[in-house]
Amino acid sequence: MNTVRVRTVSIQESYSNQSYVNNPITEENQVIEGYFQKEISQKAMAIRKVNKTLCGLLGIAVLIAFVSYYFSMSNELTLNKLSRQITTLNDENAELQNQLDRLKSFNNVDSKMMQYNMLQKASKVIEVQAVASPVSVDKKTQKTASFNWAIGY
Repeated sequence: MNTVRVRTVSIQESYSNQSYVNNPITEENQVIEGYFQKEISQKAMAIRKVNKTLCGLLGIAVLIAFVSYYFSMSNELTLNKLSRQITTLNDENAELQNQLDRLKSFNNVDSKMMQYNMLQKASKVIEVQAVASPVSVDKKTQKTASFNWAIGY
């Protein structure tokens, strides 16, 4: 911070021995012209230091927020990936459970059939002569053009 203190002296004052109070400086008689930064009070400097400190803390808080947001998003992506895998495994489990239930039911039916001995092989085969039927079977005439019906449109 560069502060410039300039005391302007009038030309007439340098040649006369009069005091500053008797001959005030006017802007018409300035020796140095230009824009010079005015002296900053201690209150303003303290306020500036507090503002810079608060800006620094705010910047640090924003950076911490960005880092925590990054980690939370990466954790959310991991959880979504695991959720999809769990859903896939649950679907596969349901399908395998259905197959297991079907096999158990076949196994149960087979064990019950063996327990009651309901299915047995024939001990002997009986052959029967063909019997002539008194009722004659009429032969149906074959239609030349058959129409296949379609269901729907």
